[in-house]
Amino acid sequence: MATNAQEYYQNIAAEMRPVRTEMADIVAGFRAMHQAAFKAGALSVAEKELIALSIGVALRCENCIYSHVQASLKAGATREQVLEAAGVAVLMQGGPSYTYLPQVIEALDALAAHAAATK
Repeated sequence: MATNAQEYYQNIAAEMRPVRTEMADIVAGFRAMHQAAFKAGALSVAEKELIALSIGVALRCENCIYSHVQASLKAGATREQVLEAAGVAVLMQGGPSYTYLPQVIEALDALAAHAAATK
């Protein structure tokens, strides 16, 4: 049985294809803002991704969690750093964010399983 994280990683590109086609101007604007915000500067890309992950947990955005866990790891963050960032979100947002911690671990595990399977 696939987890929500596995389904997200397998399907997000196809699910967003109609959005990219039908809302090209919005997508282009968001992409430009994303690229500007996430380029290395005073904060590293990994640090910025961990901040985004914390915000995703605090806002209870499952897709944000999956996206930023993946991007954090790609930018060089460790599993431990991802979990600490998620913990900060719980401190700042409380119980509702706490209930989204399983999605963080699910995303980490799904990405680790995929990496192990493709070696």
